[in-house]
Amino acid sequence: MKHYRDEAVVLGGHKLGEADRIVVLLTRDHGLVRAVAKGIRRTKSRFGSRLEPFMFVDVQAHVGRSLDVITQVELKEPFARGIAADFDTYSAASVMAETAQKLTEDEPRTRGQFLLLLSALRSLCRGEHPPRLSLDAYLLRAMSLGGWAPSLTDCAQCGAPGPHRGFSPAMGGTVCPDCRAPGTALHSVAVIEHLAALLTGDWSRVEDSPVHHAAEASRLVASFVHWHLERRVRSLTVLERI
Repeated sequence: MKHYRDEAVVLGGHKLGEADRIVVLLTRDHGLVRAVAKGIRRTKSRFGSRLEPFMFVDVQAHVGRSLDVITQVELKEPFARGIAADFDTYSAASVMAETAQKLTEDEPRTRGQFLLLLSALRSLCRGEHPPRLSLDAYLLRAMSLGGWAPSLTDCAQCGAPGPHRGFSPAMGGTVCPDCRAPGTALHSVAVIEHLAALLTGDWSRVEDSPVHHAAEASRLVASFVHWHLERRVRSLTVLERI
């Protein structure tokens, strides 16, 4: 029977039978894994709390026919404890976990996404930046790793040097007046610069942005993610309504 051991971030899961649970893990070296944690919902479970969403764990499992089976779990960092204490932080982490799962479902190599998510959750847990800013930065970087890096300076279509005020998710980012499709919304240059600062990690510039610029940028990030994933990120949709 083939066994493996890997580091993983717990993305979520659901109940199976009376006492088991199917856990979704983003691992460092084995991609996205769905595995059964047997007896996890019993009060005497050996590793019940260690497999809560957002936990960073060292997991050992053996390969099954349709689902792997978890045999051992060691807790490395309990992000869930800090994240669950604040609603905004929890909401941001939920979007990160769902997005990470969608981006890695069909990808055999996911180490970059794993490391990015791990860093983002650690930052959230420590409260290094406001949760929504951390989320927007994560989404832009995760989409870039997935092959959808937005153009935020030059025109995404013709390469004309910017800055440009038009932003089109379908075209890949900012577009010049000549390439801009009819009906494309225009935004202030400051909003586009805010997006660029999020992508590059220029946090002093990000946190100096006015609240209304950050809110407008968040809407652009959400539309960009939904367009390129070609499906809704449910937790992000809910967050946009709050």
